[in-house]
Amino acid sequence: MFPPCRRGRPGERVPRFPQSARCEPPRPGQSAVVSGTSAEEKTEEKTEHRPAERDATRAGGEDHKADRRTRITVLVALAANLVIAAAKAVGGLLAGSPALLSEAAHSVADSLNEVFLLAALRRSRRPADTRHPFGYGKERFFWSLLAAVGIFVMGGCFSFFQGFEALRSGTEEKFSGYVAGLIVLGVALLAEGASLFRALHQVYRQGGSLGSMRDPALRTVVAEDGTAVLGVTLAIAGMALHMATGQVVWEASASLAIGVLLVYVAYRLGCDARDQLIGEAADPELSGRIRALLEEEHEIDSVEALFTMKMGLDSTLVAARIDFVPGLDSERVEEAAVRIKRSLAEAVPEADQIFLDVTDRPAGEARESPAATGERGGA
Repeated sequence: MFPPCRRGRPGERVPRFPQSARCEPPRPGQSAVVSGTSAEEKTEEKTEHRPAERDATRAGGEDHKADRRTRITVLVALAANLVIAAAKAVGGLLAGSPALLSEAAHSVADSLNEVFLLAALRRSRRPADTRHPFGYGKERFFWSLLAAVGIFVMGGCFSFFQGFEALRSGTEEKFSGYVAGLIVLGVALLAEGASLFRALHQVYRQGGSLGSMRDPALRTVVAEDGTAVLGVTLAIAGMALHMATGQVVWEASASLAIGVLLVYVAYRLGCDARDQLIGEAADPELSGRIRALLEEEHEIDSVEALFTMKMGLDSTLVAARIDFVPGLDSERVEEAAVRIKRSLAEAVPEADQIFLDVTDRPAGEARESPAATGERGGA
């Protein structure tokens, strides 16, 4: 139980908390918070924990390398989509193909989204400041949300429009138009496949799988390129069936199918970005590990509550409401809180924002605590 601060009697020395980690008497219904690092503690960290600092620096360098690789992947996808969009638009206008024009809209949407992702990569690594003390890591999620909206509006809606327009007007194509359209789609399939291969290669180099990609920029590129390959395949099938049967319904159906595919991908990407922006908790495995590490500390009687939130790609906020074992004086509470935060940061590098909230248990509850009842050793 956390003791209230008091003034010392004449001749008595009362430990004083530093400004960044002071104790204040909790009001009724409130709890005391111990957080921050004093100047002495910072000096101690510099002299005794240099290996941890080197590990953090090394991890930061690896993150920047991963960002550079992701930037190259996005630039490759952007170049491919710009060339493909122009080719599809020209081919679609010459051939009068709704499926080809739908694919042109898809490529334009993807090109705009790559611009959004480049902005996300640049802005998310800005250091924290007074206006944004937790940094700019969530910029990635915001721009990924804009990319999802772009896929939905520019890609999906235009594809639906082209499909319904083809069914209404019954567009007819010449044989030369079929040939030109199929050639354009074949080249697009190769380019989109090369871009997808580049993105998947980066995922493989980072040791991850498609289901565990943390970087929203890389996840968006993989989703866009995979959707583009499938969309081009649908367009080729629709155009080939239109040429073989003379029925425009096949090509219109392909355009509608591309629209459904784009809307679904936009919905999934949008949901992921929304969860991150709202404030998604860390993975259950990581939260369980943090709780276990706290419960192993002999000064902690119990972990009353644990809250986590992803602040960026490699940044997690941890706020724990803990109860210390009975009998700790204010100086030992301060020392234990600082040591616990330091050891937790070393064990979980992504937990770069740690706050400990010391509960103020009533006397009756304190007598029933694990330490008081002998389940854990008290002070």
